[in-house]
Amino acid sequence: QWVYNILEKKAEADRIVHENPDPCNGFVLVPDLKWNQNQLDDLYLIALIHRREIKSLRDLTAEHLPLLRNVLQEGKEAIGKRFGVPASQLRIYLHYQPSYYHLHVHFTALGYDAPGSSVERAHLLADVIDNLAMDSSYYQKRALTFPLRADELLFKKFQEAGRV
Repeated sequence: QWVYNILEKKAEADRIVHENPDPCNGFVLVPDLKWNQNQLDDLYLIALIHRREIKSLRDLTAEHLPLLRNVLQEGKEAIGKRFGVPASQLRIYLHYQPSYYHLHVHFTALGYDAPGSSVERAHLLADVIDNLAMDSSYYQKRALTFPLRADELLFKKFQEAGRV
């Protein structure tokens, strides 16, 4: 609900750094709640897409390339303009598995070791775009590894199914 409240401007409207209002290829860029915005060393913003039917990396196809390219380009430009951080100093990625199932993209300072920014969970947006440009169904076909904590429900489901 937090995501929808932001997209509908019922909450945190004053925190929006950038918005592309296009219902198909648009998004809202907001500071992540983990970032206090007092320094740029741990810069952390989230791009929330307007489309509600795209839940995660697995849903993406070549049809979504205009959306993903908008997020990448406009997100970098907005952060550069607002915070003076060049694109070369940003890590831009998606999580798999995500912490919530509404497609969102993380923008963090390159030097910041943000939770979930390691290779086990983070998929660079530029790589996602390249993969989908080569094969529209790349993320439907590819095996994706991801870490799970022993106390997570999904891990317990894998145990019950004899998969771990």
